[in-house]
Amino acid sequence: MVNRRPPSRFGANSLSVKLSMLISAVCLVAGIFAAALMLKSEERQLIYEEYAELKRVSGQAVTQFSQYLELKTSLAEQANAVVAKQLFTGENLTLTPAKLNVVDLEGAFRSTAKNGLSAAYLSSSELSTKDKSLFSQSESLWNIIAPPLLQDFFNFYLVTQRNFVRIAPPNILLNSKPKQALFSTHTLPLLREELNPTREAIWSRVHFDDVWNKWVISILVPLYHNDRYLGFTGTDLELDTLLSHLPAPDTRQGFIIFDQQGKIIAAPNFGKQNQGAKLTNEEALSIPALSNVIESALLVKLPEFQDEFIHENEDHIINIKQLKQLDWYIGVYKKRDSALSALEELKVKFFGLFLLYALFVALLLHQVLYQLVLGRINVLVNAVVGFGRGQWDMPSMPSSKDEIGQLNASFNDMSTEIKKLVSGLNQRITEKEIAEKAANRLSKAVSFSGTAVVITNEHFQVEYVNPKMLEMTGFEEGHFLGKSLLNIISKDMAILVDDIDIDLRSRNYWRGDTMLEGAGPKPIWVSLSISPIREDGGQISSYVASAQDISFVKESQRKMEELAYFDTLTGLANRTFFRMQLRKSMALAERGHYAFALFYFDLDEFKRINDTLGHDAGDRLLVEVAERLKLRLRSEDTIARLGGDEFAVLLSGIEKRENAMEVAHIIQRTLNQPIKLGNNEVIVSASIGITMAPFDSQEEEQLLKHADLAMYEAKAKGRNTFHFYSQELDAAANERLYIENELRQAIKSKQFSLYYQPQVDCKTLKIVGYEALIRWKHPDKGMIPPTKFIPIAEATGLIVELGAWVLEEACMFSMRLQRQGRSGNMSINLSARQFKDAHLIAEISDVLERTQMPPSLLHVELTESMLMGDVEAAIAQLHQMKDLGIGLSIDDFGTGYSSLSYLKRFPVDSLKVDRSFVKDIPDDSNDMEITAAIIAMAQKLKLQVVAEGVETKEQVAFLKRNNCFIVQGYYYSPPLPEHEIEIFRSQLQDKAGI
Repeated sequence: MVNRRPPSRFGANSLSVKLSMLISAVCLVAGIFAAALMLKSEERQLIYEEYAELKRVSGQAVTQFSQYLELKTSLAEQANAVVAKQLFTGENLTLTPAKLNVVDLEGAFRSTAKNGLSAAYLSSSELSTKDKSLFSQSESLWNIIAPPLLQDFFNFYLVTQRNFVRIAPPNILLNSKPKQALFSTHTLPLLREELNPTREAIWSRVHFDDVWNKWVISILVPLYHNDRYLGFTGTDLELDTLLSHLPAPDTRQGFIIFDQQGKIIAAPNFGKQNQGAKLTNEEALSIPALSNVIESALLVKLPEFQDEFIHENEDHIINIKQLKQLDWYIGVYKKRDSALSALEELKVKFFGLFLLYALFVALLLHQVLYQLVLGRINVLVNAVVGFGRGQWDMPSMPSSKDEIGQLNASFNDMSTEIKKLVSGLNQRITEKEIAEKAANRLSKAVSFSGTAVVITNEHFQVEYVNPKMLEMTGFEEGHFLGKSLLNIISKDMAILVDDIDIDLRSRNYWRGDTMLEGAGPKPIWVSLSISPIREDGGQISSYVASAQDISFVKESQRKMEELAYFDTLTGLANRTFFRMQLRKSMALAERGHYAFALFYFDLDEFKRINDTLGHDAGDRLLVEVAERLKLRLRSEDTIARLGGDEFAVLLSGIEKRENAMEVAHIIQRTLNQPIKLGNNEVIVSASIGITMAPFDSQEEEQLLKHADLAMYEAKAKGRNTFHFYSQELDAAANERLYIENELRQAIKSKQFSLYYQPQVDCKTLKIVGYEALIRWKHPDKGMIPPTKFIPIAEATGLIVELGAWVLEEACMFSMRLQRQGRSGNMSINLSARQFKDAHLIAEISDVLERTQMPPSLLHVELTESMLMGDVEAAIAQLHQMKDLGIGLSIDDFGTGYSSLSYLKRFPVDSLKVDRSFVKDIPDDSNDMEITAAIIAMAQKLKLQVVAEGVETKEQVAFLKRNNCFIVQGYYYSPPLPEHEIEIFRSQLQDKAGI
């Protein structure tokens, strides 16, 4: 019998162990591979999220910085508009001129403001009157606008085409000899209209200021007048100040700024802070960490670009956005490893967990393989290992009634529950981490925000205020908590509170400018935005209000508007504001149910007061007139000073002429009250033109034209009155335009002729001279009276050409008379435009020389009003005429405003008594006394007297009794053409013989 050896368990154990180890190894490798794939996916997701965060941060930085740049650009353009209007347009020049203090620098001039606020420089060999005015006016303007502008900018300056520079602060003009080249780095060619047709403000490149030893950037605004480029205004900002307004990234992030040429503006973490234009493109490319990134960003030319780079052996990620206003690129970057640090820790934990699971499975298999269920157990073990390694989507284990089947069923139930539990737990952990991170970030952002923030509940009761709100208002936190949100608005804006409340309850949001209640005396102007915070279901749980302080902007706007829309002398609206109000009134009138009256007037004889009492007295008179108008007219009426002594009034709600007449009478009575000007008391009046809208016209320009026509008609009626517009005025204006056009043609086609009115010695009945009078015979209209065409010729300047023709024709007629042995004394009238003509003396001399007329036979007649503008200049002009040997006469004497002190200084030879004093002799005793006094005065002054307008023998007899023997008038003869002169002479001789 052969003893059989019992089966050894060693082989079984070896197989079990080997199988166990093999299966465990396979499971471990599969788990590791799966874990690696999962970690790689997680790594890509984290990098994507970090790129998104960098994109958000850079986008926020560019948006906020762009808003800041737009605000600065707006301020610079408003300042440019004020400079253009006040210094170059020629209207509303109401600045008080500064005392001139100019230093000659050999080929240039420099002036420093008395208060040290600004300085000016002009590169020129001589200083004209216009240049002096520019020095003075610009200093006065800089004293007003420079203080508010220097709170926003490093300096403010003006540079003109004529090399004039005005700058505040003045250091750049005080510490060195300034030249135009100082401003040549500011992209001056780009300011020209051909390269900048929109005439927008331009930001310069970053440049180094050698005077202040700082890096700066400039805002340059082209300066135009009448579409002509005059120069530019500029403001500079310190580069450090500009960059400080960039939102700072958190401590894990850094930023880099470079321009279109690849030059680095700022890169703090690379030791290249504020290098600006000093860093060349080659130096920028020499930074290996940045050169490829900058080159790639500039090459693609996209508004946004993201990339990776290596710095100090560490990977970085970067997002770059373009800042269009400055042609800059702003990049925000961070270390790549900082985003993956948490993932590295997760890798270690994962692999440790997988090793534990593998050991557990190996031991379990080693025990179970002793049984005959190794296959089923292996399946179960593989399922457990895969499940432990995160393979949640494995199929369910087969179940049966035996213990392994029941174990499989239990494993299936357990895996299902664990999947739900782990999935829910992971989701909650992720959501909690994200929520906590977001809440922490938002909390810090609100707390450290430069904007005031208030959070309320759904009933608008304040629950939170950030430190900026406390700093802005000066109140403690307890002042706000628990109170209504609308309590933060100032009581001065009470009218706005109801509108805000209605908007919040109807639309759940509101946005606009308002004032906040503050502890200090000054109002706090803010840009306020109130928005709802909604839950997932859309229900509003709270409201958030954010307020940005705009007090300085409002104050700057107020000052700018005051300069732009109001007259600084009288405080009335200026021409610009008046036209705006007129447009609004016209728009309302077009809609119906609205009418208004437009008054257009100026002060009668204001020029006389200005000339006699001085411009200071004239200014005080204008201020007094403005105050009276403001007191007598309604607050809703618009009163404007359009320039000089011109005023306009818009009277709202005036539908009837009777109402407008009442207001006109009020204005006249108000102005007719005596006004005290120093030691003098004056009485002024106004000639008022009135037009009614929309009855007279529904067009703005047409309405202004109607008012102007009515005013001139009031002046023509004798002044100190008013006149309503009518269609007859349009007809008269059209007639004047027709005459003006025909007048030009008449000069070309020689339609004019001269008539001569004899001047007769009433004692001897001899002709002693003639007055030459121009006549116009139109080919279609016939004879046109001089009263119609002479004023038009005077206004258009054609009188100069006509006067030259009259002078030469009269002299030629005089020479013809002399050749006949007749008296050739010739008197011609000189207009105001001729008297002021710089070529008058040369022209008279030239005509006398050409015609060979003796100068003593020529008598030039001038009116008193012509001589009373600039008396000294008039006296000098008269002496130059006397030097030619001609005679001078004052025409219409007694109707002007000359005094005896001036009269004795005028080198005149004769006076002509005005026809207005002669025509009522002997019926008017006053005229007789005045005429007698004029004749007696002339005789005392040894002047010859000529009486004009003599029509009756009683008038001749009176003049003879008062020793005035030379008369001119219809009593002897009307003006005659040349061919009738001889007939009249014969008749006069016959009469003398009788």
